[in-house]
Amino acid sequence: MSIDQSLLARAGGKCELCGAEQELSQYAIPHSPAADADHSVALCATCHGQISAPETLEVNHWRCLGDTMWSQVPAVQVMAWRQLKTLADQGEVWARDNLDMLYLEDDTRAWAEAGQQQADDDHTPTLDSNGAVLQEGDSVTLIKDLDVKGAGFTAKRGTLVKNIRLTNNPLHIEGKVNGVQLVLVAAYMKKA
Repeated sequence: MSIDQSLLARAGGKCELCGAEQELSQYAIPHSPAADADHSVALCATCHGQISAPETLEVNHWRCLGDTMWSQVPAVQVMAWRQLKTLADQGEVWARDNLDMLYLEDDTRAWAEAGQQQADDDHTPTLDSNGAVLQEGDSVTLIKDLDVKGAGFTAKRGTLVKNIRLTNNPLHIEGKVNGVQLVLVAAYMKKA
């Protein structure tokens, strides 16, 4: 498989996850906003094979992510986050610890989490007042006036809340109202 020269230059001729120098190929990150070198990583055959076939995962190979996760390249951060999440879900404590330390910008985190909810079959969906499933980034409208304690204003019925974020609790969402980030009850929202 060919590899984009700008990607190869960025990677310094090494696998961007483990540092191996042999058999590099371009790996287009699934659920990316674009299909270009900025949304791909250079991977060795070992990393590529284990990512493509998770049942062949060799846990000790991925300990390199403790260093890789600090990369300044968003595509590498996304892949490190996804692999650490996979390992943490399998019960690897070191992966969970690294995942807890890893900070991602909001847009990079959204990219890393893209497609993860489809993988969580036991995930309870967040529903609006009409029973419609809410997704990360949806826009919703308030169906009743809500007093915002501590901010000193009332969010009026009909207010549009754009680009919502889902929380760990399927009954709540996060969104900005009047420039203030709030946790809102999903049952008081209607998908716009």
